[in-house]
Amino acid sequence: MTEIDARIDALVPAWLTLPDIAEQLGVEVTRVRQLVKDGQVIAVRRGENRALHVPAAFIDGDKVVKGLTGTLTLLRDDGFTPDEMIEWLFTPDPTLPGTPAQALSENRGTEVKRRAQALAV
Repeated sequence: MTEIDARIDALVPAWLTLPDIAEQLGVEVTRVRQLVKDGQVIAVRRGENRALHVPAAFIDGDKVVKGLTGTLTLLRDDGFTPDEMIEWLFTPDPTLPGTPAQALSENRGTEVKRRAQALAV
């Protein structure tokens, strides 16, 4: 887990702590930590106490947003750091429109993955 850069922190409209996510998903915090460890979501340290936070856009009700895990895997395979992944997911893309994170939450994961794959070329 890395400490988030202020510029990237400003791109993300809302953050959740791991206990918040555990409550929302109806699981123990250890299960959320495992999601982070397995690369299904990205967590970064932020705030005064440097607690782990996940962008709120990564959670949809009681589950991880559909398509997020595959997209993160593609970005990781392309050599992206966690900060770079968050920056890419939350930077507006006029061809989508909106951000890749918004597109994922709107069930447009195929478009997002296509763009992530194109980054490797």
